[in-house]
Amino acid sequence: MQKILFFFLTFVTTLNSYRSSAQRFFSANGKDTTDLTFSGTKINPYDVEYDEKGKLIFSGYVDAYYAHYSDSVNASGYGKFPTISPRNNQFALNMAQISAKYISPRFRSTVTLFTGDIANAAWSPIHNNIQEANMGFQMHKKLWLDVGFFRTHIGLESIQPRENMTLSLATTTYFEPYYLSGAKLTYQHNEKWNFQVNAFNSFNQFIETNKTKAFGLSVSHNLNANTSFTYSSLYCDESNSTSFQHARLYNNLCMIHKSSRWMIGAEINYGIQKNSVLTSENKTAQMLSGLLAVRYRMTHLWSIYSRGEFFDDPNEILTGPVYNDNHNIIGPEILGATIGIEYKPIPNSYVRLEHRSLKNQDGNIFQYQHHSSNYRSEFLFGIGVWF
Repeated sequence: MQKILFFFLTFVTTLNSYRSSAQRFFSANGKDTTDLTFSGTKINPYDVEYDEKGKLIFSGYVDAYYAHYSDSVNASGYGKFPTISPRNNQFALNMAQISAKYISPRFRSTVTLFTGDIANAAWSPIHNNIQEANMGFQMHKKLWLDVGFFRTHIGLESIQPRENMTLSLATTTYFEPYYLSGAKLTYQHNEKWNFQVNAFNSFNQFIETNKTKAFGLSVSHNLNANTSFTYSSLYCDESNSTSFQHARLYNNLCMIHKSSRWMIGAEINYGIQKNSVLTSENKTAQMLSGLLAVRYRMTHLWSIYSRGEFFDDPNEILTGPVYNDNHNIIGPEILGATIGIEYKPIPNSYVRLEHRSLKNQDGNIFQYQHHSSNYRSEFLFGIGVWF
């Protein structure tokens, strides 16, 4: 912990000296320096202004970290639930990415390539360095069809730390889809309502793994300038069945509230899957999860934030086999709490320090120095910038 505090204070001191000049540079070059928190899973990420000739935009993003976990790493060098900042007791790179986006009145496209620990620990084993690559065209006024590889639109949190309030991902986010391949039909009715129907190869794959597809519906509503709601669902069968014998319906509801000082994000998930109860295979299994995240901006440079989370999947609809210290399969029932502080030397950057605690209510699933435990403690330090 002392090492993390030392490096945090060193970075803050150094970056503060460059803050004014960096702000002038990015402002002069017309770069977008808006707050990106909770913007990464919008069902319509293209709702921006464009001119008749179209616009091509290039951008980059780098995120580095140091993490300490009380849980031991596995054979791959990552801790349990490895996504953001997966390496223990190391300075490492979450991601380095470059993006190209083309936007015009009738055609649009996004391509993002990336590398780093997130790409290796949590991304598709096939097309590992493609974060997203999709294109779309206007079929009718306000109606667009997009096809290709997509980042998920489901949930509150994103695979990119800059789009989240915290450095770590909530447990519920870990088990949601990260990436999808398929087609989206989006209708932007007005500034308040967006509707989307979609079809994908799988719940969380680029490449088809069986002969069934995943189908979804999303609706977003901007209640006012500060508050929005988004509902998304996904219907699929991830087993080898071709007749939806293990059909899964996953439902997600998110709320975001933003003001000059406060930001609040809430998410609730409910999933069912046919013929999947561990003790009775002909019954329908259920799972429930959610999170609540709050940030208070003390000044334009400093913020504090906190997040509570829970995840209950007693029949392992999403988790797959999870074993306790007696090698018995259990359904994780996890509670978590996160607290942190953020410093923004320039608007398009962050320096964060946070602590997170996870506790499994139903058995020991973590390991430390050859001893099992139902608890994990995390200390994370992260720094990122985009341009």
